[in-house]
Amino acid sequence: MENHNIAVGLDIGTTKIVAMIGRKNEYGKLEILGVGKSKSLGVHRGVVNNITQTIQSIQQAAQEAEVAAGEKITEVTVGIAGQHIRSLQHSDYITRSNSEVVIDEADIDRLINQVHKLVMLPGEEIIHVLPQEFKVDGQAEIKEPIGMYGGRLEANFHVVVGQVSSIRNIGRCVKSSGLQLEGITLEPLASANAVLSQEEKEAGVALIDIGGGTTDLAVFKDGIIRHTAVIPFGGNVITEDIKEGCSIIEKQAELLKIKFGSAWPGENKDNEIVSIPGLRGREPKEITLKNLSKIIHARVVEIIEQVYVEIKNYGHEEQKKKLIAGIVLTGGGSQLKHLKQLVEYITGMDTRIGYPNEHLAGDSDDDIASPLFATAVGLVMDGLKRQERKQAELVGEIEENVNDSSEVPTEEETIGAKENVATERRSFLDKLTERVKEFLDNAE
Repeated sequence: MENHNIAVGLDIGTTKIVAMIGRKNEYGKLEILGVGKSKSLGVHRGVVNNITQTIQSIQQAAQEAEVAAGEKITEVTVGIAGQHIRSLQHSDYITRSNSEVVIDEADIDRLINQVHKLVMLPGEEIIHVLPQEFKVDGQAEIKEPIGMYGGRLEANFHVVVGQVSSIRNIGRCVKSSGLQLEGITLEPLASANAVLSQEEKEAGVALIDIGGGTTDLAVFKDGIIRHTAVIPFGGNVITEDIKEGCSIIEKQAELLKIKFGSAWPGENKDNEIVSIPGLRGREPKEITLKNLSKIIHARVVEIIEQVYVEIKNYGHEEQKKKLIAGIVLTGGGSQLKHLKQLVEYITGMDTRIGYPNEHLAGDSDDDIASPLFATAVGLVMDGLKRQERKQAELVGEIEENVNDSSEVPTEEETIGAKENVATERRSFLDKLTERVKEFLDNAE
């Protein structure tokens, strides 16, 4: 990719793999240059279970996107989700040696690095460490401690944990497809960036991304992510139920769900019937829409109730933690008819469907603005942000070198300064990406 302002998002889902190429236009909006989509064959509930099939699907999606955009893809930002993701709250503190000096980024890095030393279950790795709020010498509710004086710096953290092997498998698939891993992002965070406004994140909102194999949840309040969870049920389970309940094949069940499915059984009259062709000369099957929506309703209620338990775990019922903006539904599963009304009925919270069109350029294709592509759009945005950060680092380094040129620094000092800048600004996902890359290089 010669053009540096282009980023590629790769959403490896349970039902589809999407490669999306995008760049920022002159108004700062996201312009999608090309999208490639392929059926995902080797992924189950967000976890790779067949490397060869996944590689083929990734290559197919990437090729399609390359043809549509007329650009060559080399680096991608990949989303991870899956039933192995869990999150926990943790508090930690550091004592600073000199309280006369203001707190800087190095102190926050030291504190976050300390959280990374938490002992996890075997095979688990910390993916994200997200600071919630800080305390300086006992003074609470500080959003940004940089520049303050204090001896003891402590913070509450939201720590997201996942299985190393699952993350490495995804890295392996990407590398074997002939692509480079530019970054790794948690999918609920990517979807949130694509469909939520800053006002909603401030007021308090729960984003529910209903995918094929998993349902992801991200809760924001005061502009900070407070809770994440991955529930191992998605649209596929609904299709499975229709297949079992109506004794039909999966392809027909999926079509029925999309065309006639509704999450609200009261909507359908008893005499509304769909006829489905039988297999190989067998009699056609007649299915009442009321029964169809009863099957869908039962499973959807189960998914929403599990998500609602997670929202309660975050503490939504406390006055201070109330989610004023309610719920935003996105992902392919959010297109189910009457789902919004059902979610409002079960949770008693305001609900809307989230489309990723807020950040997209005005002339974008309607298909891309569908909830189906929310994660992919979020991953492209994340890739662009990562590039901007790298460019800012380079500019910072060059300026530093120019300013210091009156006293020519020794080579060691220059290397030291560069390393300092780099380590201070790197996010922990970048470090995780590097660890995965390193592991893959050594495994070759």
